[in-house]
Amino acid sequence: MKKSTRRQFLEKTALAGAGVMIVPRFVLGGKGYIPPSDRLNIALVGAGGKAENHIHHLKDTHNIVALCDVDDRRAAKAYQTLPKAARFKDYRKMLDAMGRDIDGVMVTTPDHTHAVATLAAMQMGKHVYVEKPLTHNIAEARQLLEASRRYKVVTQMGNQGASMDCNAEVAEWIQAGAIGKVTRVHVWTNRPVWPQGVPTPRTADPISSELDWDLWLGPAAYRPFSDAYLPFRWRGWWDFGTGALGDMGCHLMDVPYRALKLTAPTAVEANATTVWSGDFVEADYKESCPPSSVVKYDFPARTGMPACELLWYDGGIRPMRPAELGPNEPFGTWDGGVLFEGSKGKLLCGIYGQNPTLLPNTRMKDFKTPKPTQPRYKGSHQMVWADACKGLGQSSSPFEYACPLTEILLIGNLAVRCFDVKTLQPGKTPDSWAPYDYPGRVRLEWDAATMRVKNLEMANQFVGRAYREGWS
Repeated sequence: MKKSTRRQFLEKTALAGAGVMIVPRFVLGGKGYIPPSDRLNIALVGAGGKAENHIHHLKDTHNIVALCDVDDRRAAKAYQTLPKAARFKDYRKMLDAMGRDIDGVMVTTPDHTHAVATLAAMQMGKHVYVEKPLTHNIAEARQLLEASRRYKVVTQMGNQGASMDCNAEVAEWIQAGAIGKVTRVHVWTNRPVWPQGVPTPRTADPISSELDWDLWLGPAAYRPFSDAYLPFRWRGWWDFGTGALGDMGCHLMDVPYRALKLTAPTAVEANATTVWSGDFVEADYKESCPPSSVVKYDFPARTGMPACELLWYDGGIRPMRPAELGPNEPFGTWDGGVLFEGSKGKLLCGIYGQNPTLLPNTRMKDFKTPKPTQPRYKGSHQMVWADACKGLGQSSSPFEYACPLTEILLIGNLAVRCFDVKTLQPGKTPDSWAPYDYPGRVRLEWDAATMRVKNLEMANQFVGRAYREGWS
């Protein structure tokens, strides 16, 4: 038998269920030997913020060999924790220099650079773990889905609820008919917890020598640096982030997405906060996401499940408290919740599907939990991915699952951005917008096959984006 190199081992075990070759440990090094092939070589694109959590979960069981961050200040803790890891500011240079020594890449950057970094890694045959939301726009989500099928690497989005038992339990309760046929779902979050509905900075702030602003912008159009964008506030700017819906939707909407087997919506409509700069004068803050919004999705019937609507609330807006909930009973968790309305009752849970409860909760006394049908995972969300990279099980949120979920969120943002249609074509009078409601609201009809809004062409400008020169 030819000796398997570490790289050959990882390549052959990466695709669980697709002709996997598992090499026993004794073949590689004798009884009790822990071979190098049990430890992945992982590179991080984005080393601060959420990446610190990834380091915590993986540093003792795998080799984090490279750290890439455009801001040395944000990466300082990671540098201190992993002093032997190679350091880079440009992920492209990292992949060029260390591509042969890297097995997996974790992308933990602002939303607008997720897709370019992820696709570059996939094209080199690297397994990828990408923070939520998977992409900044719908076109990118479709590209990553296609790439996952082409390059056949192990993929995972960072919506950790997908690895939690409570998410699976909610799906099992709903699919077993605990509340009958579900026709409406309410989903809400306390986000944004950063500024939104604010004016675009018109003056530049000094740039720290530790930050490469040009690299931070990546594919986004160039603009002067401002403290209004960093380090966390980028989420509220359309060029970089995806607002509250993009930030928390992958956690909260994942619960009904799984439980109701949701597909692409057929229509979406939004209400958003109006920001005023004077008496009866709307502020021109269109580069910033609105302070709050409500989004209504229409989903078609699925096998064994009726058509349903899903209502999303952010910015402090919540659905009305259900009458079946007692006055001292919690309405979701501090950062959000999900309420299913079915033909035989209601089900309430928190983020990730935590603390699922039938309403009124007296129903829980005699409730018999259904037989498990959803997969269960051991360890952290990061370890689920790492194990899958070694051929030990499946990832819990692969791109086949995560791309359609991300697309649902981003379709909602199309409606938020087109909430006030008249602002997209200045100079039009209200009368010219018939049959739209004054001052220009419109229900967007979505065609998933063509990836286009059918009834408002101007909305399609937000389906993808033009990348800055030098990025693709």
